[in-house]
Amino acid sequence: MRSLGLLLVLVGVLVVVAGLLVWSGALSWFGRLPGDVRVEREAVRVYVPVTSMLVASAVLSAVLWLVRKLF
Repeated sequence: MRSLGLLLVLVGVLVVVAGLLVWSGALSWFGRLPGDVRVEREAVRVYVPVTSMLVASAVLSAVLWLVRKLF
């Protein structure tokens, strides 16, 4: 149970850091990467963040791999 508590604390710290980055505007580039599809017409807006989700997936996979190696 002790390692579960440490894992929850680490996840909480990561969420706070991510929140601070979003709040400060440091992640304003996210969602505007080359490869993100954006179509805007008069009555319709379509946004498909392909590249942004690939980056998010790679970062999340790396973090989870690191957590598994540490525990």
